[in-house]
Amino acid sequence: MKKAYYLSTCDTCKRIIKSLPSTEDIVFQDIKKEPVTTQQLEQMHALAGSYQKLFSKRAQLYKQRNLKEKELTEKDYKDLLLEHYTFLSRPVFILNDKIFIGNNSKVVEELNQELSKNITP
Repeated sequence: MKKAYYLSTCDTCKRIIKSLPSTEDIVFQDIKKEPVTTQQLEQMHALAGSYQKLFSKRAQLYKQRNLKEKELTEKDYKDLLLEHYTFLSRPVFILNDKIFIGNNSKVVEELNQELSKNITP
């Protein structure tokens, strides 16, 4: 399975997707139009190892709610991720049994390498 969770209004997500070597067999889900389900989040959690790894501390709501001042548990992270799409670190790609979370250059490079493996010349 190849799946991408992204935000269609996010310029960073658009730039990353455009830079990928191949996207034809990836199922894209715009998390604003089609929110992440509990089952999808649990699948991401199983691959990532924690809800905190999926959580974006850059989200405006994180700052507005002063969540930095609170001791958040894994349950808190899960509940927040299900509550509002902006808490998910974007984009998230699942390629078979590997997960790529966020937009830092190392993650994007690893994602590109993984996608390049499956391209037949």
